[in-house]
Amino acid sequence: MSPNRSERRDAAENRQRILDSALRLFEQHGVEQVSMNQIAIEAQIGPGTLYRRYRNKGELCLELMKENIILLFEQIEEYLNLNRAESASERLKGVLALFLRFREKKAQLLKGVEESASAGRTKSRTQSPIYHELHQLFVGLFDEMAASAAEPSRLNGVFAADILLTALSSDSYSFQRDVRGHTPETILEQLCLTFIPSP
Repeated sequence: MSPNRSERRDAAENRQRILDSALRLFEQHGVEQVSMNQIAIEAQIGPGTLYRRYRNKGELCLELMKENIILLFEQIEEYLNLNRAESASERLKGVLALFLRFREKKAQLLKGVEESASAGRTKSRTQSPIYHELHQLFVGLFDEMAASAAEPSRLNGVFAADILLTALSSDSYSFQRDVRGHTPETILEQLCLTFIPSP
């Protein structure tokens, strides 16, 4: 076997060990409580090896989430295709329901993904791939709602999408769940009442 092939195999094994260890620690203690050093120790690799592959926990969370994010957007696309005849407001409600279900299942990792950019200070969570994809989707639905309104609408789709995504962020969502005591169903209902105009 060539040295290169052996190195590639070692790198792949290290990557899998890192991901398995990170997921185990995140599930046991929560993303915030786990350090990169703990992950390196758990994976039985040196910190340098870990940092060469992942600069921070957010990148690890994103790697762990990739498949789930692809599945989420496939679900959303399928939903939108099946419900083309529905109004933009109904489709927005359906997309929100799918995303809230996803957020409930993947809360810890999603929070880690959102916070990954903030480690660089110059970046923000708006640069996360989830935020970008959802933002485009929401802008399209808000613009469609404005265009189909009975009276001229002054709704700015970009602004509305920004504010909706702020409400859907981990910090805001956790506050509504844990401090205000709202259920996911109530949060969905209130988001729809806030962001979707009455017919």
